[in-house]
Amino acid sequence: MTAIVALRYLATSGIFALATARVRPGHYAGRGAQIRKEIGWSLASAAIYGIPAGVVAWGWQEHGWTRIYTEVGAYPLWYLPLSLFLYLFAHDTWFYWTHRLLHVPRWFRIAHAVHHASRPPTAWAAMSFHPIEALTGAFVIPVLVFVLPIHVGVLGLVLAIMTIMGVTNHMGWEMFPRWLVHSRLGDWLITASHHHVHHEAYLCNYGLYFRFWDRLCKTDKGLSSP
Repeated sequence: MTAIVALRYLATSGIFALATARVRPGHYAGRGAQIRKEIGWSLASAAIYGIPAGVVAWGWQEHGWTRIYTEVGAYPLWYLPLSLFLYLFAHDTWFYWTHRLLHVPRWFRIAHAVHHASRPPTAWAAMSFHPIEALTGAFVIPVLVFVLPIHVGVLGLVLAIMTIMGVTNHMGWEMFPRWLVHSRLGDWLITASHHHVHHEAYLCNYGLYFRFWDRLCKTDKGLSSP
């Protein structure tokens, strides 16, 4: 599972790094040393993420311990999009509060400073974490599959959204059109324009997928133009 997580990271980050080179030539120029560090930390994080992922795969396929199901009719069809939202919201909630904790000066120095060493981040920085920070995120989805029913296809979609948003929010430029970013829907979603502010100002814009907790806790500082 570690190899799968690592390959997923390398493939996704690589694709968007190539897109950056095409759309914004020279955007990552002179940042080879930073990118090498991002890849190194990310592969270490992949090793950590792979352990609970392996436990889930073993528990599901060998023992049926998880709440992952394969028959679409096992639950009402309306539960498919609901379960997607519940997983994303639960993950976003966990991420927001642990992310704020990691910005407490002591924990920032110990762990989160590794991620913020990417100034500004690149498409390779999505998993560039200190092992302590990687541990805070590695168990969220694996714990949920033992508690909350989810179709295997929806789980795949959750993992895809997690991976793609993690990369695109760190690319250093906004790939989504302005009309979407500044729409009513965009006002509640996190893209590079929102997360880039976090990497510039630090004590704001802590969310992963949604701006709900940032707005509720008054830590939303709006958008930038990366």
